[in-house]
Amino acid sequence: VLVICAHAETALDLEDALRVRSGIPATVFHEGMSILERDRAAAYFADEEFGAQVLICSEIGSEGRNFQFAHHLVLFDLPAHPDLLEQRIGRLDRIGQAHVIQLHVPYLETSPQERLFKWYHEALNAFLNTCPTGNALQHQFGPRLLNQLEEGDDDEFQTLIEEARAERERLEADLHAGRDRLLELNSGGGEQGKALVEAIEEQDDQFALPIYMEELFDAFGIDSEDHSENALILRPSEKMLDASFPLGDDEAVTITYDREQALAREDMQFLTWEHPMVQGGMDLVLSGSMGNTAVALIKNKALKPGTVLLELLYVSEVVAPRALQLNRFLPPLALRCLLDSNGNDLAPKVAFETLTDQLESVPRASANKFVQAQRDVLAAQIADAEAKVAPRHAERVAEAQRRLKASLDEELARLTALQAVNPSVRDSEIEAVRKQREEGLAMLEKAALRLEAIRVLVAG
Repeated sequence: VLVICAHAETALDLEDALRVRSGIPATVFHEGMSILERDRAAAYFADEEFGAQVLICSEIGSEGRNFQFAHHLVLFDLPAHPDLLEQRIGRLDRIGQAHVIQLHVPYLETSPQERLFKWYHEALNAFLNTCPTGNALQHQFGPRLLNQLEEGDDDEFQTLIEEARAERERLEADLHAGRDRLLELNSGGGEQGKALVEAIEEQDDQFALPIYMEELFDAFGIDSEDHSENALILRPSEKMLDASFPLGDDEAVTITYDREQALAREDMQFLTWEHPMVQGGMDLVLSGSMGNTAVALIKNKALKPGTVLLELLYVSEVVAPRALQLNRFLPPLALRCLLDSNGNDLAPKVAFETLTDQLESVPRASANKFVQAQRDVLAAQIADAEAKVAPRHAERVAEAQRRLKASLDEELARLTALQAVNPSVRDSEIEAVRKQREEGLAMLEKAALRLEAIRVLVAG
């Protein structure tokens, strides 16, 4: 149950009364608390098993916090403006709410709160539906309402209610007449929207991200411990490899891979493939030297003991100003080469995953000694490997140039034809496309191979 009142003093008094008279576990949430204390109170309320049954908020709890896991809302005192009332109800009426929200509005008979309740319910219909006309009605009838709340008689107040109801119905009719039906029909994305939702749900059910992140945390020295079901606490360890890892907090951070849990718990970060922590961690792996070189023992009966295989990964890419958008035509791509001692490229015949399954680790000291002894041989093989990968890179660059030329030639032709019938198409626009074409082709000529990783494999 969520209870919202106007003042922190009221919230504290209510919490004290619940604790003393009924023993119901409750917690408070008000402006006198620090952000950390409010986060803890919200988390305590969200904990279904051991948490508080009641959260009592001052007005600060009516904005910015989501409690859609609850569906009982007690409005201990009503706000003076309908927008604020809608904000209060909106704490529960959110995506993820699975029940009909039950509103409870206590008031004393013949008090101003009773009249305010009737104003919101009978005039604005604000408890049963959203009230898009509330602000306009408040401006129009607010001064009269204030007088009626303080000292008006029943007949005058009922007249005010009826006038406001009639005005609300008129304004709602105007809003309804101005609706764009086509926009509404397509606002959800139709079948494409449904397909997108299904794809997101399918991705949420996969375990690839938790497995990958666990390996990433282990590699960078991030300690993870269980917080609760589907939630982890991350802390930097003493052996943290890179202080720039985007953990988000110097002390600790709580994460979850469960979307429903993240919606209910604002103190938890919801990790997806697009989360800054995931993206930043992958950037560190890709841009750093960690994992770029390795020596491993390969167990394969078809290979003679002592046979050396050299596996190399090159990145075929172009470095250019973002405005040229050359990644549309030549996105970075890893090109793999697997050389035997005779200089043959086995990559087309032996898949990366198949090879990896046959490998065993080698002690670092032994790996260093082997590389030092084979340095000259390996250097010659690396040069040979780049020569073998170069034709594939050149083929990609040629195709990218062809696609860039075709795309921008078509755009030039379109603008030139349009300029003939539409004087508003400026020469500078056509010149900008022509310049983009020339600069793009020139930058593609400079596209290069970058050696990304090397793995030395010794048969044993």
